[in-house]
Amino acid sequence: MHPPDADSVLVRHGELGVKSEQVRRKMEGQLADNIRAMLDARGLTGDIEQRRNRLFIHTDQPEDVTAAAADTFGVTSASAVITVDPTLSAIEDALAATTREEYDDGTFAVNARRAGPAEAHPFSSTDIESDGGTAVWETIEELGGDPAVDLDDPDFELFVECRAEEAYVFCEKRTGPGGLPLGTQRPVVALVSGGIDSPVAAWELMKRGAPVIPVYVDLGDYGGPDHRARALSTVSELASYAPGHDLSVTVVDAGDVVADLSQELGSLRMLALRRFMLVVAEAIARECDAVGIVTGEAIGQKSSQTSANIAVTDAATVLPVHRPNLTVDKSEITDHARAIGTFEDSTIDTGCNRVAPSHPETNGSLEAVRAAEPDDLFERARACARDRVVVPIES
Repeated sequence: MHPPDADSVLVRHGELGVKSEQVRRKMEGQLADNIRAMLDARGLTGDIEQRRNRLFIHTDQPEDVTAAAADTFGVTSASAVITVDPTLSAIEDALAATTREEYDDGTFAVNARRAGPAEAHPFSSTDIESDGGTAVWETIEELGGDPAVDLDDPDFELFVECRAEEAYVFCEKRTGPGGLPLGTQRPVVALVSGGIDSPVAAWELMKRGAPVIPVYVDLGDYGGPDHRARALSTVSELASYAPGHDLSVTVVDAGDVVADLSQELGSLRMLALRRFMLVVAEAIARECDAVGIVTGEAIGQKSSQTSANIAVTDAATVLPVHRPNLTVDKSEITDHARAIGTFEDSTIDTGCNRVAPSHPETNGSLEAVRAAEPDDLFERARACARDRVVVPIES
């Protein structure tokens, strides 16, 4: 939904505005680059203009460009706008035209902001809302409607941003993911299983500006049907949020290790396997200049994810292990997966239940796990990491 003859998309960001001048400019530049990549990936055109705390995309494809901007990390919201002279009459005309085009039924409100020195305009934001509201009211009457104002929860809301040199009229704020522009933080390795949780966790790190290096540990005969293909598919969904950034998947063959652990270890085998995976991730991170590891784990969701067992598995690496889902309920993680588009390809058996013993340890100790796991487990993990295969992913 947008005004007729909308000529630009107004892009808002949040946290960038509180950064130092130097950092803000750098991050805004990265955001502009990421939006450009998103437009190119979708075959859209537009000229991006950077202004303080705002970006504008001048385009003749306002609806699609708004959607693209709203899918870009770092963007809090985006609106297709029509640019008019900063006068009450021009604003009123734009509000009336937008009402004729987009108003359907119900209550309405006009929400205005005026920026710049007091002498820039002979009117206030309240004047815009009052006079603009009158223009909308009269237009609804012309359309045969029964106008009613609701300032708290209107069915139809129009917005005005009036600045010293021009004003913008719009009728939608499309919510973006927020966070920071992707590429403004150092990368992390993301352990992706093909299940519901790990793509959501990777998405959350991407939202905070950190590129991810997806790593899939192939469980061999213990993996589910088409397990690898499904894992690659979920990463492909993540890549759609990050055109211009490489999300090729590093595949590590761990079938022999998993088979040995399943035969040799009892209740502690899942903890040993998780430690093996973290060492694999750490080895890859060292070679790829990554500074951390991200997993989809949540406290208590599985036997290996109790607070005690997480302490045991984390001892396998000196890198920080980021767990965005740590305190999130499964239902919320599932809803998030649906929202970002990774749910459908994640609803398969991840295979880990085939490895898990009938009575897994839920309160493990580091001493017990170290005594039980093979002495060469970490050496094998690093060897598997060296033999990895990289699978390109198309966004």
